[in-house]
Amino acid sequence: MLTVENKAETAKKIVKETNLKHIAIIMDGNRRWAKEHCLPSAMGHKKGVDALKNVVKAAHKFGVKYLTLYAFSTENWNRKQEEVDFLMGLLASTIKNELKELHENDVKLRFIGDIKGLNAELQNILADAENTTKNNNGVNLQIAINYGARNELTYAVKRIIENGIPANEVTEELIQDYLYTKNIPDPDLLIRTGGEMRISNYLLWQIAYAELYITPRYWPEFNEEALFDSVEEFAKRQRRYGS
Repeated sequence: MLTVENKAETAKKIVKETNLKHIAIIMDGNRRWAKEHCLPSAMGHKKGVDALKNVVKAAHKFGVKYLTLYAFSTENWNRKQEEVDFLMGLLASTIKNELKELHENDVKLRFIGDIKGLNAELQNILADAENTTKNNNGVNLQIAINYGARNELTYAVKRIIENGIPANEVTEELIQDYLYTKNIPDPDLLIRTGGEMRISNYLLWQIAYAELYITPRYWPEFNEEALFDSVEEFAKRQRRYGS
């Protein structure tokens, strides 16, 4: 049976041998975890923050260079106002409270989504975090906030038209340059926690050839061991890219 240290070394070897650069995660199950533990939803979201911190540390140990996490979707605005307000506050406080440690650990933060749709205070917090960590060379951590893939693609098309680019010059590479994830490699592995079998409007363009890994574990339960399991499963896949 592998120890925690041996698992980390094994994962590091897998990441290198399979050229696993980018893991994207749909962090699902906070509310269901809270309900099963007879706790309010807020406690599930707070526990989810702990999981996020653990996974970022594990990604660093495993040698994963890019990690993109789905924190708040464009559809999440449809939740009760009380929960939305709590989530916005939790995002703001988490980023402020964790920024020093993330910066010290060489994490480079980037926020993707319709950031202009957030309140001014949160926008300033995000901008400060990006600016503080912009020269770091460790894990590239993208956090998707107010993100929806269809919205992203619609925005990209509008900008291409506004820039007067003729149809015969529109290529996949050009479109890629107009996405929120410009200069970030496409995910190799997409993980969804909570057992749901859907993509939920997440990185639809970018995950065209990603391997999918669905786990029944709720996000608050997801940890280094769970990330190891997903990396180990990735090593068993044969990536054919349509061939």
